[in-house]
Amino acid sequence: MSFESLGLRAELHRAVSEKGYSTPTPIQTQAIPVVLEGRDIMGGAQTGTGKTAGFTLPLLQRLMSPYKAKNSHRAIRALVLAPTRELAAQVQESVNTYGKYLPLKSTVVFGGVKINPQIHQLRKGVDILVATPGRLLDHVGQRTVDLSKVDILVLDEADRMLDMGFIHDIRKVLALLPKQKQTLLFSATFSKEIKQLANDLLDSPVLIEVARRNTAAETVTQVVHPVDKSRKRELLSYLVGSNNWQQVLVFTRTKHGADRLSKQLIKDGITAAAIHGNKTQGARTRSLELFKTNKVRVLVATDIAARGLDINQLPHVVNFDLPNVAEDYVHRIGRTGRAGNEGEAMSLVCVDELDLLKDIERLIKRDIAKDIIDGFEPDPAIKAEKSAKAAQKGRGRQQQRNNSNANQGNSTGKKTQRKKTPGKKKKPGGKRAAPGGYGNQQPRQGRSNRQKQSRSR
Repeated sequence: MSFESLGLRAELHRAVSEKGYSTPTPIQTQAIPVVLEGRDIMGGAQTGTGKTAGFTLPLLQRLMSPYKAKNSHRAIRALVLAPTRELAAQVQESVNTYGKYLPLKSTVVFGGVKINPQIHQLRKGVDILVATPGRLLDHVGQRTVDLSKVDILVLDEADRMLDMGFIHDIRKVLALLPKQKQTLLFSATFSKEIKQLANDLLDSPVLIEVARRNTAAETVTQVVHPVDKSRKRELLSYLVGSNNWQQVLVFTRTKHGADRLSKQLIKDGITAAAIHGNKTQGARTRSLELFKTNKVRVLVATDIAARGLDINQLPHVVNFDLPNVAEDYVHRIGRTGRAGNEGEAMSLVCVDELDLLKDIERLIKRDIAKDIIDGFEPDPAIKAEKSAKAAQKGRGRQQQRNNSNANQGNSTGKKTQRKKTPGKKKKPGGKRAAPGGYGNQQPRQGRSNRQKQSRSR
């Protein structure tokens, strides 16, 4: 099947051809005709499947029929909500790329940058607005945006927005939209909260799923390298250097950890940069551009930046720390193996993270191959931190919500403060790590040569 057979306008087909695309992906094949019919969609798709073009192309076509004259004031007729600055910027880039031969105007608004240039652009009039919830509500508060004429609403990465605590902001935005509109909801996972939101928003939606839920693309090879926590940085430097990797995206659990690791890698002679919610938008953009242009070999990121990072043919993703929330593992490794390209996802796992690893394997319904690197064998005498899983998972959701305010620049967001309660200090310690906790794996000699394994579904 070709893009022409999907009934797209000549201008859109021309723009797609210039990007080098000739055959639509499965999500595009299923979604484009449904959107063109004006129906609501509940879409489940992995990252890197062409989902953005799957809703951008038909959205542009629908806005062209009918198209208002140039001398009339432009009203916002399509609103796309995204959870992070990076994802919002990526969607806006797609709108500009595919709509380059159409007279439609668009802009993007998100926090972390000055609001006045955004106000100036909005006053000029736009047909399509891409926004993060927090900054959009800032504009609503200043009466610089009118959402009463929206015909099409897109919720991109809806599960991430809920994870980041934006459900109340989303409902505030929904209250400002017309009741009669087309709604497209895309989510990598379908939790109870997502299903409830879909029930409230969608009118007889078409369910589109192109792969089993909570899985990575089949083109991503996954492996776990067991290692002691204190030797993770050393192992990472060894893997990057010995394999001569030139472009590696590394995920850490905390912002401080991202900064520290990038500095340590630089000391090891590996060019690196960090990107996370505390960085200004300008700093994040510069670091990402340096990485995309291969001026730095390693980009260290936190989960807040996991979605929206669209790096063409990224070959390697490394989980320096396993995520607190199992679903985030899928989103992290979804940065590689995109658009049919092959990719590798490696996780450096210490004894404290074995429970988190079990959660991930339970989610993706498969065991991830374990490969112990010669010289980096875990010390069986090292004890796991007591209740590490409970402590990490308890902090996970709270950390995401706290980070979301820094990521969005949401002036209305409130950080939840934990109330301290008096109590006795617990002595350090815990159960001794059982030998073979990583599986009965033998150290490899020399460089790591993994056996072929079944690809994830």
